[in-house]
Amino acid sequence: MAGKRARQQGTGEADAEVSSASSADTAAAAPVLLPADCRMAAQAALKAELLGVLKAGAIVLDGTQVERVDTAALQLLVLFRRELDAQGGTLRWHGTSDALNEAAGLLGLAQLLNLPAEALA
Repeated sequence: MAGKRARQQGTGEADAEVSSASSADTAAAAPVLLPADCRMAAQAALKAELLGVLKAGAIVLDGTQVERVDTAALQLLVLFRRELDAQGGTLRWHGTSDALNEAAGLLGLAQLLNLPAEALA
């Protein structure tokens, strides 16, 4: 997640596929509920929560309650995914809101964030 670590590891991890968790892994997956207001003001708390679950390996993000999202939040999620990829972790989504889908789509980050297929349509 830290910029220094990301620079040291290079950018090749960004292209790695994030695998879906199996049903057995889902029970052990660390859930993260993204806040309704997922903008700059919420970044410190969201970053702390993401760092806290990073070592769990299997992560389930719930973006169903996101009403507002900015580029900074999406950048944080991209960095989180890269760190998770580098550690061999898995990422899956419990669901996403229209606001999150639209913002990620506008910035071309929907596939990079591994958003659910229905969000990509």
